[in-house]
Amino acid sequence: MVERLQERHEVVAMTGDGTNDSPALKLADVGFSMGIAGTEVAKEASDIILMDDDFKSIVKALRWGRAVNDSVRKFLQFQLTVNITAVLLTFISSVFSSDGQSALTAVQLLWVNMIMDTLAALALATEGPTDMVLDRPPQQRHSALITFEMWRMILGQALFQVVINLLLLNYGLEIFHLPVTKQGVAVLRTMVFNSFVFLQVFNQINCRRIQPNEFNVFANIHNDTGFLLVQVFIVASQWLIITYGGIAFSTVPLNGMQWTGTLFIGMLSLPVGLAIRMLPDLSACFGLESANSPAQQHLPEVSTARMRIEASVKDVQRAV
Repeated sequence: MVERLQERHEVVAMTGDGTNDSPALKLADVGFSMGIAGTEVAKEASDIILMDDDFKSIVKALRWGRAVNDSVRKFLQFQLTVNITAVLLTFISSVFSSDGQSALTAVQLLWVNMIMDTLAALALATEGPTDMVLDRPPQQRHSALITFEMWRMILGQALFQVVINLLLLNYGLEIFHLPVTKQGVAVLRTMVFNSFVFLQVFNQINCRRIQPNEFNVFANIHNDTGFLLVQVFIVASQWLIITYGGIAFSTVPLNGMQWTGTLFIGMLSLPVGLAIRMLPDLSACFGLESANSPAQQHLPEVSTARMRIEASVKDVQRAV
């Protein structure tokens, strides 16, 4: 049975506890053996051992497996957005600047890189699994890691962040009534750096949900303690860098209005993310896999409902 299902490109899981089950356990894509009642041969042949011999543990394994896969996708979406934005912003601002300076200095990019690699991984990988992940059909064996919805969010957010930072860099002196002096330019560049970081902070909230039908990015955030602690650490560190960074980070202290302005610019990432999620599905036009497409979702040939109906019919036939 395992061989025939695999010939039909099914992902097969097998449970067993006896020595006679070991060939099937080894052949299956995922083999589950019993930790208490199972034989040593079965345990050696299996991939996962159920230490309590409870089949509920299989459901826990499914939840955690899907949660880990989602965490990897969330981190990739966030990291690619920051990478594309930082490269484009640095290149464009350097090329078109009269003095050849980029919008972000090397030390500032190092801090952004820390947010992107270390802290974002901690923030987006600490959310535990929920029962909602079991409502989705299983993924195909060879489905793409980055879906059309993820690419849409990555490119949409990157375009928005590059445009808003370039507008701030070119028109910030007039908007915030800063003097056209060396001190005024220093304040403006600090505001650009602060806006860039806050855009990433709020975009991390966007990346908490990657499915096309998940519009509430704040869902269950009060239980995601790790995410909240990382966000608090980033904001507190950013305040210290802006206030006391000085020569090392090429920053100057900002007043209350300037902090409010950069915070507001960062918060724009949330409504922009919502607008991007509401865009139509054009995955077929670009040859990409949508999260709801057959290339991503594995639908069994025989549904659970049909199996229940057939079992009920057989029970009736036996009774008659």
